[in-house]
Order: sequence, then structure tokens, then C-alpha cells
Amino acid sequence: MTDPAAVERDAAEAASAFAHPPVAPDTTAAYGDHPDQVVDFYAPRGAARGPVPLVVLLHGGAWRAPYDRQHITPFAGFLARRGLAVANVEYRRGSPVPHQNADGPVAGRWPETFDDVAAALDALPDLAAAALPDADVRRTVVTGHSAGGHLALWAAARHVLPPGSPWRLPSAPLLRGVVALAPIADFAVAQELGVCGGASAQLLGGPAYFAERMPYADPSALLPTGIATAVVQGRDDIVVPERVAESYVAAAARAGELVGLTLLDGVGHFPLIDPAADACAVVLEEISQLAW
Repeated sequence: MTDPAAVERDAAEAASAFAHPPVAPDTTAAYGDHPDQVVDFYAPRGAARGPVPLVVLLHGGAWRAPYDRQHITPFAGFLARRGLAVANVEYRRGSPVPHQNADGPVAGRWPETFDDVAAALDALPDLAAAALPDADVRRTVVTGHSAGGHLALWAAARHVLPPGSPWRLPSAPLLRGVVALAPIADFAVAQELGVCGGASAQLLGGPAYFAERMPYADPSALLPTGIATAVVQGRDDIVVPERVAESYVAAAARAGELVGLTLLDGVGHFPLIDPAADACAVVLEEISQLAW
């Protein structure tokens, strides 16, 4: 049973992260015909002038429809005020209504969620060049929170997808690196722990498809990538516990790859994207170390 004090702390941290007003983008561009196939662009603020690194941001929310990119716009604005160009990617998520035998909105769509992330990343160099003249797409860092952290790791690993995958790239994507924030990075461990109500299995189409589709979706199975990767994780996270991140890092080590892991004491799930939290400054430093 989860400690009631931990639940109370998590609720307070979530309230703080979601208390910031949404930050409107400078421009929005579509990478497909569906209403969710869009990217919001934020130009760098302050003294920084181009070329500056581009941060591709993938939001969390357990891949479920009620959670869209709006909740992470304060974090996007925070990065832009620190002189970075930002692309906040939307993608198709699960149904907004409960399905039969489900307790709530189902997580993700197979294969549409993955179709969208792949299409967005493929389109971003051209979209960013038009929308953000100061952005240097050769210095792109992908970051994401929670379910978005999973998608960030997956986007950087498309060149090691199984042969025949429609999302496989012939070579590694041109990225400076990945910074995954409390990512759902090991599906087997996430399912064992019941992370987000079994969202990982729902993302893959349900338990009947879980084992079959994991090689195409689970970051811990897509290693090594050869791309610089850092994970930032709160030790007090009860949404995506640190064991999930540690399992991914261990899988990388077994594959011969070093993944940086920053564990933050006294930090839960949401301070990583809360501009008012000290943890957010740590995230900025991790991104900056790869980007600049």
C-alpha cells in the first residue's frame, strides 16, 4: 500500500506543476491531417540569438486522451526563456471514453501513437527551419516526461527497431541526445508495478498483444542506440517509481551502453516539469549539457 504521506506529497507536487497558466506558442505547424498531428513552436527568448539548439518536447499523461500538450506548455516556455528553441509535439492518444472492461480512458493507440511520433520527428527539421529561423536542427535534443519520456527514448532508437518495422530508420537519427524525465522506460517492470493502471499493455493493444509488440515499443529492448542518453528521476516518485528507470539503465549497461541516471532526493513525479521547482533547473542543466 502506498504511504498516505507520499500520496499527499504527490498531489501537492502535481497541483504546483499544473498551477501555471498555459503558455501560448509563437506558431503551430501540422505534420499530418489529423487534428492531433501538430507541433507548437516556441522561439528562444532573452539574449540568445541563433543558431541555438532545438529541444523536441513530448508530453506525458499515460498516452491517454485527456492529457494533451497544454499541461507541459509552462515547461516549454521555461526552456524558451533560457534561450532554447522548443518544439512541443502533439500526437494521437487513447480514446477519451472508457472501453469495455477498462476502468478509464485507454492508453494510446496502436499503431497510431507510434505513427505520429515517427512522422513528427521526420518532419521536424523542415518544420523547425520554417518556424524557428534561430533553431539549429543539427543540435536537437529530444526530451519527454513520463509516457513522453518513453516516446523520447523510442524516437531515438528507431534505427534499432526489428527489421520490417514501419518506423525503422536506416541509420541513427541526427540527435545530440535524449533527456528522459521519469520515463516509462521498461515495460515489463512498469507492468509488474502497475504503473498508470497498466497503461503500457493498453498502449500495445491489450495484454494479448503485450509480448508480441514489446520488441517494437519497449525502450529497454531497443539498445544500444549509440545516442547520448540521460535519465532524470525523482527518488520519491510514486507514479513511475525509480525502479523503472534503474531497470532501463541496467539494460543499457548489459548492451554495452552507458546511460546517465540522475536521482533526485525528495522529488516526486511532477517537479521535473514544474518551472517553480528546483528539479526543473536540474533538467535544464541536463538538456544544456547535451545541446550546447
